[in-house]
Amino acid sequence: MEQRESKVAITRGLLSKCPCCGDGPLFHGYLQVCPQCDACGTALGRYPAADGPAFFTMTIVLLLLIPLIGFTWILFRPSPLMLLLIVGLITILLTLVLLRLVKGAFVGYLWAKDEQDRGA
Repeated sequence: MEQRESKVAITRGLLSKCPCCGDGPLFHGYLQVCPQCDACGTALGRYPAADGPAFFTMTIVLLLLIPLIGFTWILFRPSPLMLLLIVGLITILLTLVLLRLVKGAFVGYLWAKDEQDRGA
């Protein structure tokens, strides 16, 4: 089995590029992984990310949410409804941005470790 560089693959995944060549797109649309790389032909659809990216994204967002609520409350003293609106908006935007980045990195890691869906 060939040795694959994990850091390079994860970085390419973060940039939404094929973890193998770094040229072709990793995603078709927002989160759908391309079945095959257009540039090198690597079967990217064989690396299922499943619920991993959602779990890591939720963990990161919730860890950032705790100080965000505290600093927002201390610095601005908004009403509870305004605090909910501010924090809710930031949480939604942060989740949408991070989810794509984390999924790309996750697929890159799966490719580097050759963790394919081998079927039933």
